[in-house]
Amino acid sequence: MNTALIIGAGFGGLALALRLQSAGIATTIVEARDRPGGRAYVWRKDGFVFDAGPTVITDPDCLRELWDLSGSTMADDVDLIAVSPFYRLKWSDGASFDYGNDDPALLAEIAAFDRRDVEGYARFLRYSEAVYQTGYVELGAKPFLSFLDMVRAAPALVRRKAWQSVYRSVSTHIRDERLRQAFSFHTLLVGGDPMRTSSIYALIHSLEKRGGVWFARGGTNALVDGMVRLFERLGGKLILADPVEQILFEARKVTGLRTRSGRTLHADMIASNGDLVHSYGLIAGSRYAARQTRVLARRRFSPSLFVLHLGLRGTFPDLAHHTILFSDRFKPLLNDIYRDGRIPPDPSLYIHHPSATDPSLAPPGHSTLYALAPVPHLGHADPDWHSFGDRYREIVLDRIRDQLIPDVRERITTMFHYTPVDFSADLGAHLGNAFSLEPLLTQSAWFRAHNRDDHFENLYLVGAGTHPGAGIPGVVASAKATASLILGDG
Repeated sequence: MNTALIIGAGFGGLALALRLQSAGIATTIVEARDRPGGRAYVWRKDGFVFDAGPTVITDPDCLRELWDLSGSTMADDVDLIAVSPFYRLKWSDGASFDYGNDDPALLAEIAAFDRRDVEGYARFLRYSEAVYQTGYVELGAKPFLSFLDMVRAAPALVRRKAWQSVYRSVSTHIRDERLRQAFSFHTLLVGGDPMRTSSIYALIHSLEKRGGVWFARGGTNALVDGMVRLFERLGGKLILADPVEQILFEARKVTGLRTRSGRTLHADMIASNGDLVHSYGLIAGSRYAARQTRVLARRRFSPSLFVLHLGLRGTFPDLAHHTILFSDRFKPLLNDIYRDGRIPPDPSLYIHHPSATDPSLAPPGHSTLYALAPVPHLGHADPDWHSFGDRYREIVLDRIRDQLIPDVRERITTMFHYTPVDFSADLGAHLGNAFSLEPLLTQSAWFRAHNRDDHFENLYLVGAGTHPGAGIPGVVASAKATASLILGDG
């Protein structure tokens, strides 16, 4: 195969495009929005730079590898800055926990909660390193196309007790409830409930320990722009602001794309980095695709997000780059979001404060901030977000006022929010989900969307809905798995 079309310029689509273009396959990306990035979109307002997300960069080596493929150097296009601490975790009783890569400091933080958990943490770290080797190094970029692939992986998954939840695995080693939350919340950053997500996802702790947590100077959008520059230097073509409206096919081959502007593009193969349900819905006239759309729509999708973006007067040297504010109702709140379809009145918040690391993201003497609250997707809770969003914004501001910035409202110069309705409208996300399929064991590996379609022999998938899942390392690994199939098939 000599030519390729990719739908969507998110991290997965860009990573796949770089792999294909580096291998000599003439690749064109077709993106619906006016900028590349997908979920890593960016807004520039009143001198502030607001990244939509994702904002946590781990395993920078998986990104550097994309430049290495063509003999290029990532540092020529992207400046990564180490973030320390990785996260500051806070509870309403005033307790705080700095979570980072300084081992003596981390052990001292753990001991301040419960000295017995220092040894428990050492056991958990050994477990995390073991599942990292199994789930990320060995299986992370391996495509699962047949159930036999899953059977071959099963013994390793059984050894790592993959049927247990992350929270259960952490609790086996750690006694203090707040520390249990501290070492299991990561699944929320990839759309998973710590009480239900497979303990394989405990590998995220080892991933962070090994590779650190990073931020791209200029924001996550600067990483996207760096990938685009490399892609175009290699001869790749990027089409913006032209949504794909139809995937064309003949028999068991896809043949091209038709876009809203009237373009018809043809290639030897097509890959979609779009939402799974939306992608199959583009294959009009195919009974197989219609069936796939129905099947996928019945799967369990991750929750959505309410994201409040703030431009504030003043700077906050004591406010970490990443802060987690835990609700007092950790387990019941998760049930609200994942099981019962209730929008929490007391949300846990992830606070992103990028101007702590890169002051250029705000005007002088100002700060850029966003607050992210997990909420049910539209299939579980569907208020009128156009009006309810304003009310929920006040709840989020109250949480920031009470725990971080007492006069936050008086400091606001720029403010806007993003809701599940926006995820649906802007990204074609089924039910407004934020992370594609929920990362359950029964929706992982072979049970996730396959990197090559089972019917159309030259249709491929990449991104959060495929193996291994959401998050920058996950979608970049999915691109590696998909590229291995394409280049092997070629």
